[in-house]
Amino acid sequence: MRSTLGTLAAVVVTVPFLTAWKVDVERRAVSAQVPAPATPADARPQRHEAAHASAPIVLAYHDIQPEPTNDYTLTPKQLDDQLAALTKAGYRSLTTDEFIRYLATGRTPSPRSVYLTFDDGTRGLWTYADQILAKHKMTGSAYLITSRVGKHRPYYLSWAEIDRMAGSGRWDFQNHSHDGHTRAAVDSSGRKGAVLANRLWLAEEKRLESEKEYRTRVETDLDKSLRAFADHDLPKPRVFAYPYSEAGAPTNLAGQTTSVLEQLLHARFDTTLTNSSSRPLPAGPRAAAAGQVQRMEVMRATTTDALMKRIAEWTSRVPDEVPEPLRHPEQWRFPTSLSGTDVSALTGKGLEKGTYVQAAHLPMATADWHTYRVDATADRLKGPQTGVSIKVGHGSLHPSVVTVSASELRVTEQPVGAEQRVTVRKLTQTAKHRITVKVSPRSVQITVDGTSLTVRATDRPAPARTNGGFSLAVRNAGEDTPWPRFTSLRVSP
Repeated sequence: MRSTLGTLAAVVVTVPFLTAWKVDVERRAVSAQVPAPATPADARPQRHEAAHASAPIVLAYHDIQPEPTNDYTLTPKQLDDQLAALTKAGYRSLTTDEFIRYLATGRTPSPRSVYLTFDDGTRGLWTYADQILAKHKMTGSAYLITSRVGKHRPYYLSWAEIDRMAGSGRWDFQNHSHDGHTRAAVDSSGRKGAVLANRLWLAEEKRLESEKEYRTRVETDLDKSLRAFADHDLPKPRVFAYPYSEAGAPTNLAGQTTSVLEQLLHARFDTTLTNSSSRPLPAGPRAAAAGQVQRMEVMRATTTDALMKRIAEWTSRVPDEVPEPLRHPEQWRFPTSLSGTDVSALTGKGLEKGTYVQAAHLPMATADWHTYRVDATADRLKGPQTGVSIKVGHGSLHPSVVTVSASELRVTEQPVGAEQRVTVRKLTQTAKHRITVKVSPRSVQITVDGTSLTVRATDRPAPARTNGGFSLAVRNAGEDTPWPRFTSLRVSP
């Protein structure tokens, strides 16, 4: 009897203690939320009629804190202002499932849309960003480093916070590795690189990891991360964001194994995200085929006006929206030229230093062009030292470069992974030529004055391989020779 009473007494004492302990643990695991900032009256939603449905813009955020301590963290007011501007401009946010559906079908639920991604899984998403999303009726996708969830509190989210965020319907959760968001030595000098994108230097053995060891290590990391999602009843992630966005960064992987990481990722995810790429990969067919989508990174220094301007630059266009590109200097990008180079370099001014200048026309907005026509006139062509070029399929895996000098037409096909093919035609020598380039998924047809030829003719078009807008270039290798120039340029469907 005494034993029974003792047991009951212990239970009576223990149960309240355990309950209190559980409540305390839960309280410490779930931070208090902060209400969203008040919205100015002029930031209320307005209706916008888009000329055509544009591809989603993928935005890359990190942490949200009232007193940022690094360049990657925004204040709650900054995020609120940016989402208010997006709402006012008619943008709707996409869930990850909607984004993947777009990549597969090319259709979005809204003519203007954004996919809001937040890397690393920081507590600021729950404490500050969640209520801002709720205020603007938007959704976000948090990319988790699963080994850090619940660690280094209060910096990272806890699983309890993630559970509440998932239950709100405002968030879904995607993959940013298990413990791969770090750098380590990748050669004998101690130089550090991203651990997922490089073979590691094994100091004790004074050698690099073998390719097999690298593959095993990366597979283990990815699979641990997937198990963490399953263990916490989260849906299997469909998208992977590269740590440090090093998808296209130099690595110490051998040439033939550079794609090993891509293979491992594509076996587990529908697509991947990066903030930098060796070629324009905005959301669309080209990015879907590559299995990699380029994001627009939003930094602490990114003002709302600057963000909306960049979004406008990335917003997909159709050819008849930009009929006379030379009239719009802001639409040109000079990636290999000195700062300050502008469209006048193509129209007669040339360069003070150098013999060659190239400019791409809206490379992100035109990345998925597949059927269009370019009509141009060029003059001041003198001898073999000067020439103009039009590259179509810019940023694609099979661009074609049309180069015209005073007396020659040269077309260079540049398929990635294969030898270049060059076709040459003689022209009647003159300082001025009219050039027409017609692009379709099956071929590129070129006419210079009365001389015509067709390249890349195929019965099996691969639009995702050949999609891309165009760039212009002028060359002047002569001394005391006026720069050749484009005097007219027209684009049409």
